[in-house]
Amino acid sequence: MKQINNGDELLNVLEALSNPYRLKIISILFNKRTYVSQLARELAISRPLLYLHLKKLEEAGLVTGQHEVATDGKTMKYYELNTFHIPLDEQFITQMSSSLTVKPKKERGE
Repeated sequence: MKQINNGDELLNVLEALSNPYRLKIISILFNKRTYVSQLARELAISRPLLYLHLKKLEEAGLVTGQHEVATDGKTMKYYELNTFHIPLDEQFITQMSSSLTVKPKKERGE
């Protein structure tokens, strides 16, 4: 199960979940692991765009991709959902906020 250990990880997960396509990907993968082309068809988006969304979810630790060789010799990348639970309440946010990395204005470009 995906554990969130600090504020930066929480922020990373919330950013990954802040897109309707990524939420739909999680919904599809909740039911079954699926290969990239099938996901693209179900979402009616291009594979390059899908890969961008999958990369964000993978970086947050919410999904995992794995290459497999089909019986016809084609390599297909399957994705599956990693189990996660986010107890998103005021106590958890307060706890995690103390470990957030906040960049100075100069580094943020302000």
